[in-house]
Amino acid sequence: MGKRESKNRVDVVYSTNPNFQYRYDAEEEQETLAPAKQDLRVMLDKKNRGGKVVTLVTGFVGTEADLTALSKELKSKCGVGGSAKDGEILLQGDFRDKIMLYLQQKGYKVKKSGG
Repeated sequence: MGKRESKNRVDVVYSTNPNFQYRYDAEEEQETLAPAKQDLRVMLDKKNRGGKVVTLVTGFVGTEADLTALSKELKSKCGVGGSAKDGEILLQGDFRDKIMLYLQQKGYKVKKSGG
C-alpha cells in the first residue's frame, strides 16, 4: 500500500483484524452535461496577468478530459494559446465574439458576461 492510498482512508487509522476492509474517499468526476444543458459565460479578464487580456469561458460542467477537448477546439479555432482547468477555459487575447459564435453553433447556451 502506497502513501497516497493511506491518506485517502476514512475513519480508521489501523486495525488488527486481518479481514478488515478500509473505506476510501471516492473522488468522482462529474458526468459531462449535454451542450444544450451547459450554461457557459464568456468574459474578458486582465486581472493578475500583467496587463495582458485573456478570454475566459466559465461554467463548464463535466470531466477534465471533455474540458480539455473543448479547450483544444477553441484554441485551434482562434489560433492562440491557452489552458483549461477547474471548469474554466482561458484563451490569450480578446476572442469573445468568435468563441460565442462557435459555441452557439455547437449547441451550447452561451452568454457574454462582464464588461
